[in-house]
Amino acid sequence: MQVDYSKFPKKTILCIDMKSFYASCSAVEMGLDPLTCYLAVVGDTERQGSVVLAASPALKKEFGIRTGSRLFEIPNDNRIHIVNARMSSYLKQSMEITKLFHRYVPSECIHTYSVDESFLQIDGTERLFGNRFEVAKMIQDEISETFGLPCAIGIGPNLLMAKLCLDLEAKKEGIAEWTYDDIPKKLWPLSPLSQMWGIGSRVERTLNRMGIMSVKQLAHYPLHLLEEKFGVMGNQLYHHAWGIDLSEMGAPIMQGQISFGKSQILLRDYHDQKEIKHVILEMSEEVARRARRAGKAGRTISLGIGYSKEEGGGGFHRSRSIDSATSITLEVYEVCLQLFEAFYERKTVRKISITLSNICDDEEVQLDLFNTKRPKQRDLGYVMDSIRDKYGSSALLRAVSYTKAGTALHRSKLVGGHKA
Repeated sequence: MQVDYSKFPKKTILCIDMKSFYASCSAVEMGLDPLTCYLAVVGDTERQGSVVLAASPALKKEFGIRTGSRLFEIPNDNRIHIVNARMSSYLKQSMEITKLFHRYVPSECIHTYSVDESFLQIDGTERLFGNRFEVAKMIQDEISETFGLPCAIGIGPNLLMAKLCLDLEAKKEGIAEWTYDDIPKKLWPLSPLSQMWGIGSRVERTLNRMGIMSVKQLAHYPLHLLEEKFGVMGNQLYHHAWGIDLSEMGAPIMQGQISFGKSQILLRDYHDQKEIKHVILEMSEEVARRARRAGKAGRTISLGIGYSKEEGGGGFHRSRSIDSATSITLEVYEVCLQLFEAFYERKTVRKISITLSNICDDEEVQLDLFNTKRPKQRDLGYVMDSIRDKYGSSALLRAVSYTKAGTALHRSKLVGGHKA
């Protein structure tokens, strides 16, 4: 098959990524050069097992310390600065950078993808600022001069191509562009598949079992077989392998991957099953709340349990689908309990994750003739959410949150899961 790219839009999209954003912000606050200093941002400097949230480029290159490393893995070297995360400061800096983008394009042409990454559509700005490379360089220089922060910029004809260009080339080059003509030589040779944005380890394993090891093989695999296996996501995976993306600014690039989840590394080891179930209930509440906030419900519930490294690590990740989509906390919790009872190996737990997927609008949820209380349970969830939105997330907590196993009360004082 050959794709006629003339039938697809050719926009000018910039994908802007702030390099090691948390570490760079902390470095600037300390009067250090973000690119040459050795600095790590951790969740809590008082805990040796605390996770590294960001590492400066020099620390990554020379010491091998990366996001996800542990505090105890950082060498005892006087040149290395170790600081606590200051999430409120990082969020404020992110908002200031977004304000800078408004000098170049209107708000509808800006999509904030995450705290350190944004998309800009710059079509029509040529007469004001020059061609796409000149605009990208101008933005890069202004961010550096104004905030002292480094960034990389990928340029592409759509959101997907700009993101792929950023991840696979611009992060090394500073500024780079991918066009449709670059797909055979730059995208198709990519292997393993997890290097491509949008393909996680589980999808990669499934594709590998189908004999698909590279993006080129994915692009030339029969479309109907991918759709049979993955549904709508199979269609998107196929077209993304050809660099085709029709997403508009502000829309998720992978529509089929919409889900609501919560994952946390526990502050201590959990041995008691009762305590573990308390945390699962708290997290079920948060996942259901996130779904309700978006007016959504889900039919597939996933539970992930990670065991302590002291017992060899490992764990499990299992899913179960239910007949009627839900955003009710106790229904999510009940399925999680079923998965926990079926697969838990009675080991020490250090990580828990819960995901609600196979999403639909909450208004589409069917009534259950055998559970007449279900509509009231659903409405109660929305009432509880409105109280928390008005008075704070800790204004209304379940009793388990006040036990020694609970984590919600502690986390309600954090920003983005970390110290403000």
